[in-house]
Amino acid sequence: MLKASEGTALHAYVVLSLLLGARTEELRAPTWSHVDLDGIPPSIMVWRSVREGGDAKTRESRRTLAMPRRCVDALKLHRERQDVARKAAGASWQDNGLVSASKVGTELDSHNVRRSFRAVLKKAGLNAHEWTPREMRHSFVSLLSASGMPIEAISRLVGHRNTSVTETVYRKQLRPTLLEGAEAMDQLFPD
Repeated sequence: MLKASEGTALHAYVVLSLLLGARTEELRAPTWSHVDLDGIPPSIMVWRSVREGGDAKTRESRRTLAMPRRCVDALKLHRERQDVARKAAGASWQDNGLVSASKVGTELDSHNVRRSFRAVLKKAGLNAHEWTPREMRHSFVSLLSASGMPIEAISRLVGHRNTSVTETVYRKQLRPTLLEGAEAMDQLFPD
């Protein structure tokens, strides 16, 4: 997905989705004033949403996330591309300061995101009928869980009030669930 999105207008969106785990409606809302690419650490304020009223889903959903280097690089490239788009649009450009903006600076529509996302999926060799942009949030949770990060920390990163939804809805097991028994027996009965 990351490789397939390179060179597309959706690249920064895909990188942020996979590496930050933000909701799709949260990633269409930030303005450049919510992004600090030069801070220590670089960060993004996930405080807004394209939901009615513009607020994040819940109070716990408002969070400032440190960004991995790959996110920073993707956003810097995205800003350069957006500057080119702004110049190309000329008087048609509506300066809303949005990070994820259309070719004329307006808010990205969810249908346009899904359409562009399907093109990235096709390029990646994945079935576009089985994936939605929301799947990247599931991947984020699952990858962090498989890496050993505590579910409480993952829940905070994705803006959940507690671990229940993170565990039951978002986390998908990436390896066999019943691994512990085999590992214990290997220790009890070594070669």
